[in-house]
Amino acid sequence: MLGGRGLAAEGAEMARLLEAGEVPEARQRLSHLCARDATTLDSAELTRAATESIAENTSDAVVAPLFWGAVAGIPGLLGYRALNTLDAMVGYRSPRYRRFGWAAARADDVVNLAPSRIGAALTVLSAGGRAREAWRTWRRDGGRHPSPNAGQVEAAFAGALDVRLGGTNSYGGEVESRARLGDGREPEPLDLRRAVRLSRRVGAAAVALAAVAAR
Repeated sequence: MLGGRGLAAEGAEMARLLEAGEVPEARQRLSHLCARDATTLDSAELTRAATESIAENTSDAVVAPLFWGAVAGIPGLLGYRALNTLDAMVGYRSPRYRRFGWAAARADDVVNLAPSRIGAALTVLSAGGRAREAWRTWRRDGGRHPSPNAGQVEAAFAGALDVRLGGTNSYGGEVESRARLGDGREPEPLDLRRAVRLSRRVGAAAVALAAVAAR
């Protein structure tokens, strides 16, 4: 039900491939983290994509299931994972799944409203000496993302890591230009490893919080 371990493993493997200059292999590996079209992405864009996915999935695959498990027990956890998986399968806009996929995507947005903001707050608390910058970037940039939830944690990660996320992305042939999140430099493979460590800290904090809430 929780994806923290697999998420960290995929992030570490992406970092290894990028550090070794194995760009074609990293393009193939990116599909383990997100649905972005990686065909023409260079090392910098692959690093950004992976860093954004680590941030977003820290909320989706770790914080949110723990939240719903604490709120409603096993049924809440199972229900959340079912909705989240349905959104991943058919939630994208396409002629085949437009109406059904729209419902799945909107339902997923609703159930992640609270967890994504809790995830961003836990990112701030886990940011160490950059907690103030993580808080400021979250509050300023969290609403700039087209998703009502993904931008919350991505902005907090950007501030915590002192990197800049967002930009032009391609999904299934459709190009999206997203607002920039954060004021730092473009992420590098070393920052991807830092994102994995931050994700682990956020996950541990979420486990502690869920255990307290479930009592």
